[in-house]
Amino acid sequence: MALTREQMAQRVAREMQDGYYVNLGIGIPTLVANYIPNGMEVMLQSENGLLGMGPFPTEDTIDADMINAGKQTVTARIGASIFSSAESFAMIRGGHVDLTVLGAFEVDVQGNIASWMIPGKLVKGMGGAMDLVAGAENIIVIMTHASKDGESKLLSHCSLPLTGANCIKRVLTDLAYLEIENGAFVLKERAPGVSVEEIVSKTAGKLIVPDHVPEMHFQ
Repeated sequence: MALTREQMAQRVAREMQDGYYVNLGIGIPTLVANYIPNGMEVMLQSENGLLGMGPFPTEDTIDADMINAGKQTVTARIGASIFSSAESFAMIRGGHVDLTVLGAFEVDVQGNIASWMIPGKLVKGMGGAMDLVAGAENIIVIMTHASKDGESKLLSHCSLPLTGANCIKRVLTDLAYLEIENGAFVLKERAPGVSVEEIVSKTAGKLIVPDHVPEMHFQ
């Protein structure tokens, strides 16, 4: 079975480390805030000017003025800071974010990412994605393995306009966790019940499959 959006967020949350400053992109990445391991000190940053973002609010804690970059209502944890977007982007561009989690349309074997537009469709602009991929050394892409039409999103060469070049090293899809090494995707883990054969069939770019590929485990 392919991972749910919540399981994808839960798996990425395992990559957090104590003391990290982390930026969560729009979409599935925002769900990662709900799965930070108990006892771990992680400060979540939103590029509209919030450092110390907490989990999504319950009905009785919603504050319409407290939103993330995707205009979703969020909470602020104890010790949070609110500042201008100019200061927020200075933090990003200055390399002060330890981990960035982004969605994408495509990723290729060279670590290129296309995440901001599809030609012919109306787009509002690139937003902060270009700054995030340029300013962060540690990026995880979280996305579905294939498009709604069944086309692979893990390619030899991105076909869409790039957000960043040679910057992606790790990808978590609804089928697998992969790392990019030496011009190839390396299969590290597979979703529970998903076969290696299915992952191979839905990966257009060069894929290296080790002798043993463990399944992910969820509580």
